[in-house]
Amino acid sequence: MKQSVLTRYRVMAYVTGVLLVALTLAVIGKYGLDISGAGTATTVIGFAHGWLYVVYLVFAFDLCSKAKWPIGRMAWVLLAGTVPTAAFFVERRVTRELSGKIVAPEPAEPVSV
Repeated sequence: MKQSVLTRYRVMAYVTGVLLVALTLAVIGKYGLDISGAGTATTVIGFAHGWLYVVYLVFAFDLCSKAKWPIGRMAWVLLAGTVPTAAFFVERRVTRELSGKIVAPEPAEPVSV
């Protein structure tokens, strides 16, 4: 497996996790604390999280399929973007497990002129 597969998964895991925490706080502000403007924040952050979660799903599925993980483990990774803060913990565990399986890129051959 290439480093780029793990890197793009990690980036999207953090983006999805941060947006989900922000969305959770916006929903608490809107419904629990009745903060004005929280409704707009909920809409904007929810929209961004929804679309970026789809990108996360694509990258996580690519990672899981290249790691040849069973369906149960794949579902665990895919659903991590739906539980606030879970993406951070799952990303850390996945990175720790797969970092030893990363293939180093082959050095480029020198070009003779």
